[in-house]
Amino acid sequence: MRLRALIVDDESVARAVLRDELQELGSVEIVGEAENGAIALDLIHTCLPDVVFLDLQMPTMGGFDVVRRLGDGSHLPIVVIVTAYNQYAIEAFEAGAIDYLLKPVGQERLAQSVERVQKTVSRKPEIAENLARLQEIAEPNSDRRTHKVVGRAGAEYFLLNVNEVHAFQAEGELVWVITANRKYLATQTLHKLQERLQASTFRRIHRKALVNMDHVRKMTRLSSQRWLVTLSNSMEFIVSKRQAKTIRELLS
Repeated sequence: MRLRALIVDDESVARAVLRDELQELGSVEIVGEAENGAIALDLIHTCLPDVVFLDLQMPTMGGFDVVRRLGDGSHLPIVVIVTAYNQYAIEAFEAGAIDYLLKPVGQERLAQSVERVQKTVSRKPEIAENLARLQEIAEPNSDRRTHKVVGRAGAEYFLLNVNEVHAFQAEGELVWVITANRKYLATQTLHKLQERLQASTFRRIHRKALVNMDHVRKMTRLSSQRWLVTLSNSMEFIVSKRQAKTIRELLS
């Protein structure tokens, strides 16, 4: 199946690079290009693309502005986020974008994305559902509870349920997502993760550790203000004096 694609990016060089990469795949027809969201909306309604490769950071009208307005028309394309900003892409991915690509996009990664789009393009209800979720997260004042986090292993990104995460652990500039059997590299800082997970069972027990209390299996007193927390995956964390109150509240 040959896909009809629209490229939306305010940088002409970025559009040209993506256009060349897509054309090399042979399964994509470029039906239009736009340098901002306003032009993109016009082209979506006139060119009827199957997929929109959408940048998020653009003047005049950004990518999320485009997402919010897509429901006004009768044609619903698949949205693939293409951005250099990891934090925005993560939110879009969690919300229902069929895929997201981080610049610069490699040929192999782009081919995987196109294949994913091809498998989805015939499933209109799924496209509508994904768009609705994207529009929800695109609303400036939307109140969303975090149910998913993203972890990276090599060149692959994994969407993880919050309840399967045992802890987040900072190690220098890196933050690890720890599950029962595997560690992933987090895409956000520990502080940002703590903000997002305020309504969850995660608690800060150390400046370098954010722990899911649902996975705490044992607590051992080391001193009057020191505790050792053991998780269900046998990992151990020492609670800092500053956060000892968290453990006392849990015990009570």
